[in-house]
Amino acid sequence: MDSANQDINLNSPHKGLGSDSLSEIPEERGAAAVNPETLPPGLTEEEAEELRLELTKVEEEIHTLRQVLSAKERHSAELKRKLGLSPLSEFKQNITKSWQDVQTSNAYVSASSTLDDITSSEVYKKTQETLSQAGQKTSAALSTVGTAISRKLGDMRNSPTFKSFEDKVGNIKYKVVGGKANGESAHSPDESNPVQDNAPF
Repeated sequence: MDSANQDINLNSPHKGLGSDSLSEIPEERGAAAVNPETLPPGLTEEEAEELRLELTKVEEEIHTLRQVLSAKERHSAELKRKLGLSPLSEFKQNITKSWQDVQTSNAYVSASSTLDDITSSEVYKKTQETLSQAGQKTSAALSTVGTAISRKLGDMRNSPTFKSFEDKVGNIKYKVVGGKANGESAHSPDESNPVQDNAPF
């Protein structure tokens, strides 16, 4: 088994750390480098020394924990790779689990039951029925209006005024277009007397 994956005794901050890692830790850091002349009020030199030693110990433990965490993360990533777990598949699993958690949550269950109560209530049924009837009446009214408009248009086309107008339009059309259709040439006033155009003044 890889030494990085072995558990490190956290009670002993030096266990699992090589001489290289210990050499990286400065002898004095943070509050450990406090000048004895600038001690906070009410703190003796002995108390300050105890606090410095405790701080050094805590910082070494933090360093050790970071190394352990890094080793555990590498081991976790290797296990996931062997299991074929990609970040995308993990994301999908997390989404699915989160949705399942939501569906089983008290708030979701309470909201669902409230909606069921609303849809089965008399007020909801009456409102739905009223809206349905209003829709049917609106459709019927629109159909009636459409029929009335069609009837009016039909009556207008059959009226003497419209037929007279239609006849007049037909006569004008025949006079304008009909002559050319029968082979007659339509001449403009200028074309009927070309000599006048060339006549001297």
